[in-house]
Amino acid sequence: MKLNQLVILLFVATSFSNLKAQEFELGKVSVAELQQKKHPVDTTAVAAILFEKGKVSFEYSQEDGFVVLTAVATRLKIYNKEGYDWANKRIKYYLNINSKEKVSISNAVTYNLVAGKIEKTKLKNDGEFNETVNKYWAQKKIVMPNVKEGSVIEFQYVIRSTRIGELRDWNFQTSIPVNYSEFKTYIPEYFTYKPNSKGFLSPKVTVEQGTNSIIIRSKERSEAARSLTVKTTYSEDKINYIETRTTYLAENLPAMKEEAYVNNIDNYRASISHELSMTKYPNEPLKMYSTDWGKVVKTIYEYDDFGPELEKTGYFDEDVKALLAGLTNDDDKIYAIFNFVKATVKWNEYYGYSCDDGVRKAYKDKTGNVAEINLMLTAMLRNAGLNANPVLVSTRSNGIALFPSRTGFNYVIVGVEKTNGLQLLDATEKYAEPNILPLRDLNWFGRLIRKDGTSIEVSLTPETLSREMVIMNAVVSDNGSISGQLRRQLTNHEALLFRQKNITTTMDTYLEELERNNNDIEIDDYKRENDLDLSKPIVESYKFKNTKDFERLNDKIYISPSLFLGLKENPFKQELREYPVDFGYPIQSKYNINIEIPEGYIVETIPEGLNIAAVDGIGTFRYVIANTGNKVQISMTSEISKAIVLADYYQALKTFFQIMLEKQDEKIVLKKV
Repeated sequence: MKLNQLVILLFVATSFSNLKAQEFELGKVSVAELQQKKHPVDTTAVAAILFEKGKVSFEYSQEDGFVVLTAVATRLKIYNKEGYDWANKRIKYYLNINSKEKVSISNAVTYNLVAGKIEKTKLKNDGEFNETVNKYWAQKKIVMPNVKEGSVIEFQYVIRSTRIGELRDWNFQTSIPVNYSEFKTYIPEYFTYKPNSKGFLSPKVTVEQGTNSIIIRSKERSEAARSLTVKTTYSEDKINYIETRTTYLAENLPAMKEEAYVNNIDNYRASISHELSMTKYPNEPLKMYSTDWGKVVKTIYEYDDFGPELEKTGYFDEDVKALLAGLTNDDDKIYAIFNFVKATVKWNEYYGYSCDDGVRKAYKDKTGNVAEINLMLTAMLRNAGLNANPVLVSTRSNGIALFPSRTGFNYVIVGVEKTNGLQLLDATEKYAEPNILPLRDLNWFGRLIRKDGTSIEVSLTPETLSREMVIMNAVVSDNGSISGQLRRQLTNHEALLFRQKNITTTMDTYLEELERNNNDIEIDDYKRENDLDLSKPIVESYKFKNTKDFERLNDKIYISPSLFLGLKENPFKQELREYPVDFGYPIQSKYNINIEIPEGYIVETIPEGLNIAAVDGIGTFRYVIANTGNKVQISMTSEISKAIVLADYYQALKTFFQIMLEKQDEKIVLKKV
């Protein structure tokens, strides 16, 4: 058994003696809970969920039909001031007149221990808010009163929703310990939901059958044969149905710790989701939904705001015809259309694979959501005779679409199938290039949907190296400073990220940050090339003065060969890691440094060279250093060849970075002659 698995099992097996007698009902807070100063297992926890219970049930409404009720009851312990934010709860709900959702809060109380007695402070109306997130979503927010170190907080909320296509996800784990988590679903026989679980810890599951009923009320008006009297009669029909009752139970769950280079920690959180896979109403034929990828993509393609939008071409015909005049090469056509869409239609920051106002209006208004822009691009490329199709994507913030699901995707890009491979495009990002997608898109796999209804899985993980190349010439002065010139070049995703972050930033702000991030060097004569010429790398050059990488002791000078470049610390600090290391893309950093030593000094010692490779080709590091006369030449090349490194390699990767860090920390020693 692996050590990290053993640690988790030990954690799960640990029992909290002071919680055994705890009743998992609101309103029954104990003195022992209020007296607890630290979490019994995770003493670093700022807060903990003492218990959280969720229940999903259905009720029938004459107006709306079946409605989903999600009721959640939570008890939280606040250990210190860093945990105060857990006293604020936000519950998202959907804004749509056709898919009604409503949130109600109740039993919200803060408990404190005052002079040995339990003091209760109830949430008042001024602590409850509704906030609009965007035109699709709003959130109900509560700010609990009288929160102190040691407080226990309780609240309950109910979400009433007509969106039966999916149930609310339930997270057993979060960023603080969870002592007890229970989730129950009560599903009528008319619905079949497919449960999908994630994470390294699995809840205990029990299933039982029960009965429930709904009341259908109706009225009928009749007119007496020999009078004008109208009589109304009311009737009720009771319909019994079978209900599947499932309970998911997990106890003593460790906190999810944020770590370096994690794609989205929610991908590895112990959780359960449910998506509707089938409905069977009385006297109606069975209706299947997403059960496999074939059905999922067929359903999505047939949506009015997806597939039919690809068939609309009249609004751009003349513009594209003029754009392609004289172009015969497919790559030239792709590049011309791609750049045209990026320049013509601005992204309004809304995600989704469904059009909002449609491609025609987006083209006319010169602004649109992800679907409108990239479906428009797909249609234009098809119009130019290219084999272009939409690629459904789940962005990093949305998590990985592990299971066949209509709701697992929240984005769409474009795939052009060529003889030499697939080319991926995203016209929402003005600094993107073909196959150089924004980081939000780089989330394991997407799903390409062809016009004939077939689909294929598409890797979104880049394979081409992104490069950082630096040439530095430095002169060491006897007065305690190092001055010189630096030229830095960035390609592919490194260039994309630089442009996204810095092109719209004022030069003063950028230079202040550049100086601060490089050991407070002083920068002068800064120049930058190819800001907007995406076909070329970003190039920046500047003069610098550095006083902090110089150390004098008696008659000797100590200098770090990499000066202010290279690693500042090892990003991997945890002893164990459960999640893959996600660098986003393969990257190579190459530094060529020339250092001129001051007159009157000679090189006493220099570090030894090094050439190492991490296991299974994860990465390489080559360090070459030489001294000739009053010059020291250093060449450092580090390469991470895999965008995603599995957790099994964590220790090897951590060691690899530590070796690089220690080597770059070794000093050149100059001796006065």
